[in-house]
Amino acid sequence: MTYHMMRRRLFGFASSLSLLGALLATAPYSLESQASALPAERASLGAASQADAADKRSRSLSTFWGALDLQPKDAWERLRASFEWNDQWRADAGHARVQHWIDEYRSSPGNIAEITERARPWLTWIIQQVEARGLPGEIALVPFIESSFDPEARSHFGAAGLWQIMPRTGEALGLKRDNAWDGRLDVVRSTEAALDYIETQAAQWYEGDIELSLAAYNAGAGTVNQARRVAQSQGHVGEYWDLNLPAETMDYVPKLLAIAAIIAEPKRYGVELPDIEGGPAFAQVPVTRRVTLDEAARLAGVSRQRLARLNPGLRAGVAHPRQVDDLLVPMGHAQRLVAALGTPPMDNADGTADIHVVQRGDTLSSIASQHALAAADLARWNGLDQPDALQPGQQLTLSGR
Repeated sequence: MTYHMMRRRLFGFASSLSLLGALLATAPYSLESQASALPAERASLGAASQADAADKRSRSLSTFWGALDLQPKDAWERLRASFEWNDQWRADAGHARVQHWIDEYRSSPGNIAEITERARPWLTWIIQQVEARGLPGEIALVPFIESSFDPEARSHFGAAGLWQIMPRTGEALGLKRDNAWDGRLDVVRSTEAALDYIETQAAQWYEGDIELSLAAYNAGAGTVNQARRVAQSQGHVGEYWDLNLPAETMDYVPKLLAIAAIIAEPKRYGVELPDIEGGPAFAQVPVTRRVTLDEAARLAGVSRQRLARLNPGLRAGVAHPRQVDDLLVPMGHAQRLVAALGTPPMDNADGTADIHVVQRGDTLSSIASQHALAAADLARWNGLDQPDALQPGQQLTLSGR
């Protein structure tokens, strides 16, 4: 069952075509750029050269779209094609442990259908990230066992998000959090951070063994390393299946392999999976100015609720370039928002500049954090000599104008 990073590098070449899926999200922009450059090219080329260049471009685009046509149109088909551990456990020491969880999961097929439906916005994008790193496709299902694919899930231990990242781990991985923003809840950033963590742990401690790294992701490297030393002192190799770990960690990889086995053969296990397209469900729109979710939803032509579900990291409903790089927007609505964010922010309906109306319990610090501003600037803009003396109903300018 050991899966080493060197072997993964070799398999990575076989899945390189899958990277074109990521290009699809940016293809309209790159193709528009090519089109806008054509007049300049024609001005400097002779007729024969123009025809040759056009022919090359035509063949290139034909090859590009032809390659995309080879991609599975269904996320589940794409995921199955990337599985690496699918049958290995059946003849391994983990057979009984994996089979136990297959039986547990198939006893409640409705739960699987509910969780996989919740994965709809995220699954294809996560599969792309796993493919791009040459990781086993099973890794894309870690959120199934961590959070049931709920990006706002929180545990009583303090873990949060799709990948259930603890606060200190999140800080170490660069996932900032305050009253207005929690990077652990942002699916793009938390996914990148979690995959970085899994790969780094595998390289640092386990000679590329991803199963051991998954155990460390759940229980911590110290716990896994101690269990390995004990297993090796008893004559074992020290692979995941040799170790005596906390109960949750003993079940961690078996759960992952069990749900992968069911997804590989859903009819066999009496499970019906929702239809999820193999293409991206969202686009990433750069945040070039402060924008509320209400305004962004209006500009993009989507409901605020739908936009909020794609951007759960925005705890106060405001995106600011000092805080976030981009907003996730349903595919097909990105261009409208990109164009709109290139213009200055609109004033409020009454013609006043952007303001905050103080609510009971507000403090200068909490207001500043909510709008990604410095408390000192907020105090200076509003002439607050006594920042602690805010009154409900008081209006504060947020721009200094």
